[in-house]
Amino acid sequence: MDIAKRHPIRGYLYIGGATLLWAVAAILGRAAFTGRLLPAATALRPIDPLILSQSRTTFSLLVLACVLPLVRGWQRLRVPLPDLGRMFLLGVLGVAVSNYFYYLAIQRTNVATAIILQYTAPAWVLLYALARGFQKPTLDRILAVALALAGVVLVVGILGSAAVRLDAVGVTAAMVASFAFAFYNIGGHSLLTRHDRWTVLFYTILSTSLFWLFLNPPWKIRAAHYSPAQWLFLLGFSLLSVLLPFASYFAGLEHLEPTRAVVVSCMEPVFSILIARFALGESMRPLQSVGIVLVLLAITVVERPDERRGSVPLVEPIE
Repeated sequence: MDIAKRHPIRGYLYIGGATLLWAVAAILGRAAFTGRLLPAATALRPIDPLILSQSRTTFSLLVLACVLPLVRGWQRLRVPLPDLGRMFLLGVLGVAVSNYFYYLAIQRTNVATAIILQYTAPAWVLLYALARGFQKPTLDRILAVALALAGVVLVVGILGSAAVRLDAVGVTAAMVASFAFAFYNIGGHSLLTRHDRWTVLFYTILSTSLFWLFLNPPWKIRAAHYSPAQWLFLLGFSLLSVLLPFASYFAGLEHLEPTRAVVVSCMEPVFSILIARFALGESMRPLQSVGIVLVLLAITVVERPDERRGSVPLVEPIE
């Protein structure tokens, strides 16, 4: 997209919408892992995390393959071979690796530890942009990243509790997930400067689906003997956790530089806490409220830099 045609407000709305959908998906994940979404809901046999990760990308690919000809037409899928390779790397090293290692981190540690380590991604995006000379080390950017990280720490309840569990494999997995999250913010922004977002989304999901298919062949899925109700749940979950939020997130990356986008993405744990508070009746401590304020403040701060001085766009950072 031409830089002159970017609309930051639209970018914030798109990224915010994506993080809200991911937060809703996290609540739905409760049904997949525990077998019950709400206290009064119908019981659902727990679904294996690997099947959950694989099915949500595969179903999204099938739906997108049906919708794409109506939205853009197949001619938009013609891309240069080097960029096709970048899109496949984005799907495998960005989306698939981020998902897999995030779940591994949760398994070996817990959700709080995995979230706080994964959301160090804004720092990696900023450091990369500064190292490559794509952005200047302004006080606003550094402050925004610091506020976002501090806010996430408070939101997930790290301070004043025994929530942190340090396991070598789990911590390493969470950091890998963080690097992968940073990678698809940077790589996705680069590709979206040259290609339609639906094209990037299609090849990203395609490569992710092929990756999972290689790791977990169809006969292993069949052996799980999931019920029609579970497959229906997985279909809905795929739309809420992959297709819709990634389409929205990529749309946001068309309008925002990666540093801004990844800071706004820190609203995901905020939305998760708020939804759990009002939909599930879970308690929220005062420090979590402070964390929400810090994340919102970070978004306000990171919005300011380009209004006062020029910014060098992140073009072709993947080599």
